[in-house]
Amino acid sequence: MNYKNGRDVLPPSLLKELQKHIEGELIYIPKRSNERVGWGVNSGTRQMIERRNEEIFALHCQGHSIEYLKQAFHLSQESIRKVIFKKRSEHAADASKQKVSARQ
Repeated sequence: MNYKNGRDVLPPSLLKELQKHIEGELIYIPKRSNERVGWGVNSGTRQMIERRNEEIFALHCQGHSIEYLKQAFHLSQESIRKVIFKKRSEHAADASKQKVSARQ
């Protein structure tokens, strides 16, 4: 997020009105629309974590232990288990959808 000087972007009358309420501090002005971008979408973090989780699941399916995955990805055992459980559920749901569409 970039900060702007109020003198540069606001009309003088609005700046004086704002100074009555808050002066010399930072203020966040939200976007007009209610549509917010999801966490990590703009930065690419969401995609990076998704790729990492797919890799964890693939390695688990290839027989790597949770202990190995824990050390390789610097995550807790519980985090590794959650990733595996979630990915297993997603893959099962995808397989189900493919079976239904194949029947039609």
